[in-house]
Amino acid sequence: MTPASLPAAAPAPAPPDVARKPHAVTAPFGASRQDDYYWLRDDERGDRAMLAYLEAENAYADALMAPLKPLQDKLYEEIVGRIKQDDSSVPYREHGWWYYSRYETGKDYPVHARRKDGPGVDALSIQAANARGDFAGEQVLLDVNAMAEGKGYFSVGDYEVSPDNRLLAWAEDDVGRRQYVIRFRDLDTGRVYPETIAGVSPNLVWADDNKTLFYVENDPETLLTVRVKKHVLGTPAAQDALVYEERDDSFYMGIGRTRDERYITIEVESTVSSELRYAAAADPGEFAVLAPRQRDVEYDADHLGGRWVIRTNAPGADGKPATNFKLVTAPSDATSRAQWRDWLAHDPDVFIEDFALFEGFSAVAERSGGLERIRLLKPDGSQEYVAADEPAYSMGLAANAEPDTAWLRYGYTSLATPATTYELNVATGERRLLKQQPVPGYDRSKYATERVWIDARDGVKIPVSLVYRKGLAKDGTAPLFQYAYGSYGISMDPGFNGPVVSLLDRGVVYAIAHIRGGQEMGRRWYEDGKLLRKQNTFNDFVDVTRGLVALGYAAPGRVAASGGSAGGLLMGAVANQAPGDYRAMVAQVPFVDVVTTMLDTSIPLTTNEYDEWGNPEQKPFYDYMLSYSPYDNVAAQDYPALFVGTGLWDSQVQYWEPAKWVAKLRDLNTGARPIVFRTNMEAGHGGKSGRFRRFREQAEYYAFVLDQLGVRQAP
Repeated sequence: MTPASLPAAAPAPAPPDVARKPHAVTAPFGASRQDDYYWLRDDERGDRAMLAYLEAENAYADALMAPLKPLQDKLYEEIVGRIKQDDSSVPYREHGWWYYSRYETGKDYPVHARRKDGPGVDALSIQAANARGDFAGEQVLLDVNAMAEGKGYFSVGDYEVSPDNRLLAWAEDDVGRRQYVIRFRDLDTGRVYPETIAGVSPNLVWADDNKTLFYVENDPETLLTVRVKKHVLGTPAAQDALVYEERDDSFYMGIGRTRDERYITIEVESTVSSELRYAAAADPGEFAVLAPRQRDVEYDADHLGGRWVIRTNAPGADGKPATNFKLVTAPSDATSRAQWRDWLAHDPDVFIEDFALFEGFSAVAERSGGLERIRLLKPDGSQEYVAADEPAYSMGLAANAEPDTAWLRYGYTSLATPATTYELNVATGERRLLKQQPVPGYDRSKYATERVWIDARDGVKIPVSLVYRKGLAKDGTAPLFQYAYGSYGISMDPGFNGPVVSLLDRGVVYAIAHIRGGQEMGRRWYEDGKLLRKQNTFNDFVDVTRGLVALGYAAPGRVAASGGSAGGLLMGAVANQAPGDYRAMVAQVPFVDVVTTMLDTSIPLTTNEYDEWGNPEQKPFYDYMLSYSPYDNVAAQDYPALFVGTGLWDSQVQYWEPAKWVAKLRDLNTGARPIVFRTNMEAGHGGKSGRFRRFREQAEYYAFVLDQLGVRQAP
């Protein structure tokens, strides 16, 4: 099929070429591979030849995409047109104040603000005032638009108000590398303190004394979270005391406060193990270990009502692990698993994902049959489930800041239903709609969502969520846009996606393939898509495509695919293994040079990823990873059209992975379909900052995909 938007006689610009420089990449056991483009790696991002190549690729992308600029602009206008530009979040109450974020028309960044609680002040009244533009009584915490002025990239990662409501600490990043700087403000006077703390993660916790702040320091080279420190306001950061240091690079680290605010916690976790330390927030001295780490035992915990409630996969008395997790309890001074007592038993068909504790009930976020649900546990031992209205949907716990309430807040959405926040009175059953995401010009009645099951080649049934504009013939002629992730046990749930409406209105079917490697179907689903079973992830994706085509949802020559980060690895592997099934692919910040990256322990996310991908210093893992690594398996074959995106300052998937991959594809691709490689020279893993800038990027690759699928401009 000829792309619809490119003139038939338009001369194609020539893609850039880049020098080959042979380089051997060796493994400890003696294996060696040649990497001609290894030289494109520059940790300092200053090599002139490397930067010239990235700029040449950007210039080529500009030239190749120029004929599609009208379509890109139209898509951008549609996408932005569905955004209520002066929208605000649902306020939540904490410590006598109502907190929310709001946007102003035409501006990229939020204003974080709060209002004092009082008679007649609640979530609905504040939303109504914000909608009127009535900000009387509002206290602005952070106007991120003003803070981002003149910066190519800016992000506030976290902010925390002190327990006495007087001081604000926040973490900001103006590079995109996720190395944050902490700053402080007096909320009574507005004065910003001169002291700063650099090189940290965006994770902040105040102690009860309203002057001591706990934070997590990153390693300056690997960016791994390595130390918890405490800073006393008014003292030099160089004097900050070390509270805890994690010496095992396979563990991530974070800090928090328990539900009852009694304890400050330090949580460390790897792919297969976790450990929590706690100390009294009123006097945070020595941190006690709730239960020592043990391989293949994971847990997270919260405290309320004089006890710990712990979500864990630890074996029970029968010695069998709780693969899908269970809930146990422990006394406040617990320091070992011997003190744990089962509360909510393990169920092989129900995966426990999260929980929230209240003084009169508990809420448990679960997965059953691949769908989310919320179970309510009451003091009398009875339980019930929060109702859902559609066959494919997403439901989860929302902001529930205060435990002394009968109202549970939860979020609900589907591929056709915009994000909705409800609160449910657990005692009476009354449900209140707090907010549904406004989507100007969108008519829910025009769209249908489905859930189908596709047989993978090994007989396993894969759930797929679909959305399309009503009237779809299902006669095998429609274009299909299929998305998936499939790693780290991260589930891709069917939530509303405003930009996708531009695809639906052009007759495109949108599908989310809930493939193995995610956790949609429970822990086993994850285990069957990692390490030496990673190939299942790729097979599932291809089999879903073929199954949807067989069912008449799409034409075999009109299928596009998309994935980012580890989902970009998915795209790269599928492009190598089943190129004929896809007309076009989008791979954003793709993890494509698996073996080389996993052999390099200086790169962030390497050693703590061994339990996800395997350790290539061991030959069985090396050989298996080499069998699917996208960069290593580029072959002389006809590839789909590819749109590849990255950020120069990405600290998670470094820019040189997609750069090398594209260079090798240009060498070996025997087909004529275009390969576009777009590098954002100011951004990191998440792309450009600001709510509108990223839609420019999305409109560009949507235009690329629609053109390849032969979809006309007008809906």
